[in-house]
Amino acid sequence: MTDQAGLDVNPEPMPKQPARSRQIKTEMARVFGEMDAKTCRAFISSLAPRTAVNPLFSLLLHPVPLVKWRAVQGFGVVAERLAGEDMEGARTILRRMMWQLNDESGGIGWGCPEGMGEIVAVHAGLAVEFHQVLISYIREDGNFLEYGPLRRGALWGVGRAAETRADLMQKATEPLLGFCQSDDAEECALAARALGQLSASSALSLLESLRADAREVVLFLEGTLRPWRVGDVAQEAVERVRRASAENHA
Repeated sequence: MTDQAGLDVNPEPMPKQPARSRQIKTEMARVFGEMDAKTCRAFISSLAPRTAVNPLFSLLLHPVPLVKWRAVQGFGVVAERLAGEDMEGARTILRRMMWQLNDESGGIGWGCPEGMGEIVAVHAGLAVEFHQVLISYIREDGNFLEYGPLRRGALWGVGRAAETRADLMQKATEPLLGFCQSDDAEECALAARALGQLSASSALSLLESLRADAREVVLFLEGTLRPWRVGDVAQEAVERVRRASAENHA
């Protein structure tokens, strides 16, 4: 089966987990919950990439938010390493995420848009292949995610990908403009953040209008989970857009 971007969403099966998979998951959760980002990255890097995949998918469902976000970051580490030795294996991770977001999978796909965004952000080759799929999750003429928590995950993923792949992610600009007017504060903040990463000059007036928005949301940005005012996120985006515009006219 293919999605609207024309990519196969039926993942090839990953190899069976080793017998100590549960132990790896338990230790991974402990490290993610207690250690800093550098230590978490070192822990993931110490594992064989394929060994880490299933525990990471499991931890996307973890009730502690920081553990879930460290798992999202972990997918970037694993996919980047795996792509260096087995590109098809790395693609399988993304296809598995796509499948879990597909209605036919019977699942919900918690954390999968975020994981996809992280992978697109860290690996250029996978970004070229999968960025359009990621964008499609926020487009009403694409694979739009109707469920709010998943949609917010897709907005985060688009913004994360835009940090390093702004050239590829430009087609996200139009739907992001719409989300800046959402009644949902988190959607609004994440859209504003992404537009700033895209240096979207067309969004400047809209972003400026959001600077007075005092609604507070908890976001995982720049490796930290903390409260943000929507207006503060918008202000950072405004500054980024203005800097880019000044550089282009210098």
